[in-house]
Amino acid sequence: MDINDANNIFGQLKGEYDLWVPQWKELASYLAPTSGSFDDDAKSKQGQKIDAKKILDSTASRAVAILSAGMMSGLTSPSRSWFELTLDGPNEQQTHAVKEWLYDVKQIIERVFAKSNLYAVLRNFYEEMAVFCTGAFLVEEDYDNVIHCRPLTIGEFMLAHDQRGRIDTYGREFYMTVAQLVGEFGMDNVPQTVRQQYNDKKYSATYKVRHLITPNRDRKPGELGHNNMPYISVYWMSGQPTFLRKSGYEDFPVIASRWEIKRPNDTYGRGPGWTVLGDVKMLQKMQKKKLVALDKSIDPPIMVSNRVQGEINLLPGGITRYSDNADAAVKPVYQVAADLKSVEYSIEQTRQRISEQFFADMFLMISNVDAGKMTATEVAERSQEKMMMLGPVLERLKNELLDPLIERTFNICSRAGILPPPPDEIQGRDIQVSYISMIAQAQKATALNSIRQGAQFAAELAQIQAAGAAEVLDNVDFDGALREGLAAIGATPKMIRPEEEVQTSRQARAQQAQKMAQQAQIAQAVQSAKTLANTPLGTGSALDAFAQGAANE
Repeated sequence: MDINDANNIFGQLKGEYDLWVPQWKELASYLAPTSGSFDDDAKSKQGQKIDAKKILDSTASRAVAILSAGMMSGLTSPSRSWFELTLDGPNEQQTHAVKEWLYDVKQIIERVFAKSNLYAVLRNFYEEMAVFCTGAFLVEEDYDNVIHCRPLTIGEFMLAHDQRGRIDTYGREFYMTVAQLVGEFGMDNVPQTVRQQYNDKKYSATYKVRHLITPNRDRKPGELGHNNMPYISVYWMSGQPTFLRKSGYEDFPVIASRWEIKRPNDTYGRGPGWTVLGDVKMLQKMQKKKLVALDKSIDPPIMVSNRVQGEINLLPGGITRYSDNADAAVKPVYQVAADLKSVEYSIEQTRQRISEQFFADMFLMISNVDAGKMTATEVAERSQEKMMMLGPVLERLKNELLDPLIERTFNICSRAGILPPPPDEIQGRDIQVSYISMIAQAQKATALNSIRQGAQFAAELAQIQAAGAAEVLDNVDFDGALREGLAAIGATPKMIRPEEEVQTSRQARAQQAQKMAQQAQIAQAVQSAKTLANTPLGTGSALDAFAQGAANE
């Protein structure tokens, strides 16, 4: 790849990026004023304050904070284990040595996560996902902490995806000072103008720098060096003919995810931030109108006749002098009778819609789990509908965030030589990741509801069948009703036995019952014979009656 190729790819990235920028800016202004970094206001963002004239109600900001905190604690909590490593295939086929090695590797990865800045970056990532519906960060190899994560905010990075929709290209345009350029790339690699300014001690002068990571399509398999790594990384200054640095990556270092993709060719995501933008605007307008109405009610405009003398004193206990004339007065221009109850009702309804779009109630319940007040099953039961709506989003986060993050960290740990040597059984088998986070447990609990409902339905039918009249029950096919009911509630095939197996089981049970009945009859006959044999004559027993009848004959 030469500088022209890099500029062409960068131009293509920026072409799609520019189409999304207006929407991102609007989202940032109403939902996250201090987030986002765009070329025209990158420097002005530093120390930026919230525009109190535009944002009068903080409902949306609170909902974003709840969602990001809920995602953090529900998916990747730093205080509890949230993933496990297994091998492909049944668990019972894994030896003790394999399970022990997988557990040790898992603990190493968890320690790497805890030692790095990952969890601080993830919190920012989830907030970006909530507002802009696209989040990204870099996972770099680090000598001290194994990995180091570089947070990114919307507007400062560009993405592209392959034919399968997977993000595989990253571009970024940012500013660096002369001191930073020399410190990062070395005096020999920066242009002459930068070297001159550095020698003149003009360290604060800034230049625009571009960074591109893309699949290495010129790679020659089997050859070593950065030119033959799967991904190539280049830095260069805008307008300069040479690279500042050219290197590569063994695996894609950018972790990027989208909330949802509306169209197959979309690179960037859409989601709750886009959905609530209209409500957020309306909420701010209603709050402004309410404040104006309150202000007019409390401090209405005053009408003063020309016969009033001196200054008008509107302070408590103030005295205003006017001539002794019936027309002289100080009074409101008009009476303000605002229907604040209707306004408050509309505001509350809008607030509720915003909170619902950000799943605020569900994530607040998840916080109760962390506090020990609820279980994952209780969360699933109370928010089953919302959990189903969130399901596709969680699946995308698994594929675009969690899996690449663990795979990238595993590969870095492997190259660093900090993983224990694998047992022989590992060779040729894939390592799989299963998630045991709070949200993952709640999803599994939701799946168990169908099993629980199916068992309850079967028990109810059994009670009806046992208590009903035979003539009435002849009209009901209980087997068919049970199968139809289980199918309606989404019972899994493994939960329902095949009809052939059911009939075989019933026949075996009937044969066993018949056998037991025959044995009971035989035992009863034997017992009766013994009783008769031991009964003396002349006692008025049944044996006497039998003997008397025989004598009469």
